[in-house]
Amino acid sequence: MAEKLREGLLLGMGNPLLDISATVDQEFLKKYDLKANNAILAEDKHKPLYDELIELYNADFIAGGSVQNTMRVAQWFLEKPKIATYMGCVGKDKYSKILEERAVANGLNVRYQYTDKAPTGTCAVLITGKERSLCANLAAANCFTTSHIKVPENEELIKAAEYYYISGFFLTVNPEVIQIVAKHACENNKMFMMNLSAPFICEYFKEPLLDAHPYVDILFGNETELDAFAKANDFKTTDRKEIVLKIANMEKINKERKRIVVITQGSGPVLLAKDDIVTEFPVVKIPEEKVIDTNGAGDAFVGGFLAQLIQGRDIETCVKCGIWAATQIVQTSGCTYEGKPDFKP
Repeated sequence: MAEKLREGLLLGMGNPLLDISATVDQEFLKKYDLKANNAILAEDKHKPLYDELIELYNADFIAGGSVQNTMRVAQWFLEKPKIATYMGCVGKDKYSKILEERAVANGLNVRYQYTDKAPTGTCAVLITGKERSLCANLAAANCFTTSHIKVPENEELIKAAEYYYISGFFLTVNPEVIQIVAKHACENNKMFMMNLSAPFICEYFKEPLLDAHPYVDILFGNETELDAFAKANDFKTTDRKEIVLKIANMEKINKERKRIVVITQGSGPVLLAKDDIVTEFPVVKIPEEKVIDTNGAGDAFVGGFLAQLIQGRDIETCVKCGIWAATQIVQTSGCTYEGKPDFKP
């Protein structure tokens, strides 16, 4: 069925980052005031850690950035190039060349904006046991300007898409672009989707998140982000089933379809809020020794989900494919994959 899909059907926007991934110990996290299983933006005190990872910890370089990962995984399932388009800002340097080569090899139609104001963004992926701590130095990713989506070719790509996916992380970069894309999707009854991305987005970027939220048809996130959203918006409950229903029923501008909320919970069941009903989907338990790296599991989940969604499959199949994709990705280092996916809808 995927071979019938046209190019440019799915459009993703986010922060392209080169992941610098290494296994470290608790002392390293403590040295840089970082927590396991968390995601933050780098401050000045974190800047030396990137060189330290490269010089002392035998770090791997992996094409990353949350949405770029998701688009790459979606393309893996679709097995036909350029169904997904990806936009984000990079520097004019060797890192952006590595990123573009890897993304294009994975079938993405890459439409980077290039800036000479900053180097390509990097993300330290600090692995301790089965957990990971992400520390992103956005650098060039911060420089994405609204002018990029007004370049005629890019404007056409935005108009051509029918499904849009943007990370909450992008709210720290250019909320105006999110509004433009969200309004276009709403006015043309297209599908607009976002991800909560990290607890700090719910806490410190609450206003732009709430500005975008009325346009969101499908919202993704994990359990810690869900808890942070409930707390930031004073939901007065810690019951996650109640929270996903409340989020699903918040104001929505396009009344053609109800909002769907999809929340992953690590090895716990995936929560799906749809039509005022919460459904739990058990995840596949894989042996502890096979889990190599949980970084990218959430991105892979959304990639698998979107690959089925744009083929017109039902939401339950989308969730099951998301779970399947995440299960594969945690058995590799970073958001990487091998061979052809053999998910059976």
